Amino acid sequence: MPTGIPLRRVLPALALAVALLVLPACGGSSSSSSDGAGARPIATASPTTSAQKQKLAKTRFVANASLAAGATYQWIVKPYRAGKFKKGAHRRTFALVKAGLAGTFAYNRLKAASENAKGDPTLAKLMAPVTAGIASLKDLPSKLRKGDDTGATVGTFDSLVNQVKKAGGEAGADVTNKVPALSDLS
Repeated sequence: MPTGIPLRRVLPALALAVALLVLPACGGSSSSSSDGAGARPIATASPTTSAQKQKLAKTRFVANASLAAGATYQWIVKPYRAGKFKKGAHRRTFALVKAGLAGTFAYNRLKAASENAKGDPTLAKLMAPVTAGIASLKDLPSKLRKGDDTGATVGTFDSLVNQVKKAGGEAGADVTNKVPALSDLS
């Protein structure tokens, strides 16, 4: 019997190939049945009244701002205070890359939080001065990855997150540090 590729490697590859070929063919079409009875609208959770919109806006704001605050503290502020960004520090490059990625994530979540704040009049008014600061964060993650002026960059992230926390607290939407899990990154 010739020795080739082990069966334990062939079977998963074969199963994946079959799944990729068969599943799209089995998928439903966008057309409905001839009598139209088979077409059902897709149910989505959406606010219907203005009170619900405001409540959901605050909830989304808190979720996004908390994730940004947690990422900023866990992977930017805490390593900076521990001295991991200093030249010659053990695993400095790894810490800077993580900080840059966390900065990108925090920027994205803060931008989403500022959009969520527009759904609530009180939050919108309190977040107006902070929104310009969020836009200025766009280039800071690349500075963190490169290790350029880490002290000022960390200070900028930290102060902006604290401003967002303060604005949320004044609007009755308490923002806490929530360290993102892998499921939160999608």
